[in-house]
Amino acid sequence: MTTVTLALIMSLAIPAASGAKSGDDHHRAAQKQCKEERGKSSATREAFKAKYHSMSRCVRRTEADEEREAKEARKNAAQECKDERKALGPDEFAEQYGTNNNKNNAFGKCVSAKAKEKKAEMDEEDAEKIAKRKHAARGCAAERKEIGDEEFAEKYGTNENKKNAFGKCVSGTARGQ
Repeated sequence: MTTVTLALIMSLAIPAASGAKSGDDHHRAAQKQCKEERGKSSATREAFKAKYHSMSRCVRRTEADEEREAKEARKNAAQECKDERKALGPDEFAEQYGTNNNKNNAFGKCVSAKAKEKKAEMDEEDAEKIAKRKHAARGCAAERKEIGDEEFAEKYGTNENKKNAFGKCVSGTARGQ
């Protein structure tokens, strides 16, 4: 009985351990992205605080996005590879993507390559959004300095005390409104 229990525990532990590396990768990518979004200027840091309130909240949200993007990239890549294998035929597909002696790893190599490509595209879109927010933050800070705090708060603030004016300005400007 204890041997069976031990085997069951070990079989559950191995997949969990193999998934940990991927989670660590997502966590590191999220930390890097959040540091980039926070930026170094006071305007970008203020916009970051208005959006997330803390670095840990940004990392949690971004890590979840990274995991979702990776899963979506793999799913889409697998379907593309199935379609491509069907169009090319199994032999030509294996010749194009296979790397081992019998080319049996072709499908995995195809999925891996396409998933990396798709994830890189998604990361580029994220970087563009970050750049827009940082640019918007600098623009809003300049506008606030130009027209004054009170007028800026009246123009952009939506809550009772108008304290959300800077965040509203940044998010609206970044979206192009």
